[in-house]
Amino acid sequence: MKQLAILGATASGKTSLSIELAKKFNCVILSLDSLSLYKEVDIASAKPSLKEREGILHFGIDEIYLNDDFNVTLFFDLYKKAKNFCKNNDKNLIIVGGTGFYLKSMCEGISKKPHISKEIKEKVKEELINLKHAYEKIEELDMKSAQIIKPNDTYRIEKWFEIYLSTNLIASEYFQNEQKNPILKDIELFEVAIDKEILRDKIAQRTSLMLQNGLIDEVVFLEKKYTREPNAMKAIGIKETLDFLDGRFDKSELAEKIITNTARLAKRQRTFNKTQFGLHVKGDVPMLAEEIEKRFPLLQEL
Repeated sequence: MKQLAILGATASGKTSLSIELAKKFNCVILSLDSLSLYKEVDIASAKPSLKEREGILHFGIDEIYLNDDFNVTLFFDLYKKAKNFCKNNDKNLIIVGGTGFYLKSMCEGISKKPHISKEIKEKVKEELINLKHAYEKIEELDMKSAQIIKPNDTYRIEKWFEIYLSTNLIASEYFQNEQKNPILKDIELFEVAIDKEILRDKIAQRTSLMLQNGLIDEVVFLEKKYTREPNAMKAIGIKETLDFLDGRFDKSELAEKIITNTARLAKRQRTFNKTQFGLHVKGDVPMLAEEIEKRFPLLQEL
């Protein structure tokens, strides 16, 4: 089998490109999108519908429910599943997504987290009662971690204390000692490049379509079934709709809030891809389609 990866900011056109290429080169697709993973989150995730997938098998779409546990290692399992399917069925693989972090984690591997007992979780809660004091403790014990954790980043501070209290190692030492096991090597990477003004227009068009297709009703359903507790309920599109339902702004402002936050996400995605990956092919959708078509026969066999 042959494989390649396509990255690009949200709404840049990478999904439709991947489907066209999959039809042409006998591929299945692995979607690297944390929201498309969830069943029942169809509009907010902007996942391609069954009709839009045009019969192409997708891994990474509709895999779990909102109340299921999720972390990046799920994509490791999905990649292995997709790879095995390709090898057993004489298919090729296209990996596509907006979040370069997931691809980078697959290429570099991630350190395994220690088991966190209920007792440790209770101790961590006590430490986080005074967040300022907790952060000062990190600064005192682990300056390397303190340089990348912000004083108000409750999530990362919590994870730091989970590691420290369960292993008696500061986080920087723990991760230095843990061996990473990458599952992807030497994959050829292509990135959809698009003018930011054009991208904002595409984001606006997609947001308008999401609202027309029933985004508000979908979020009401998700909140009723799962509450607001799952992390996915904080995703762009969902969190703004919840704010609207809470009366924080009117319906005329809802679309603009989603557009603005999605554009900010796109900027972060472009920055990550630029700084975290080496040289790779960038271009608009027609250019990438042509470039991939030329290179496909030469892609490394796996």
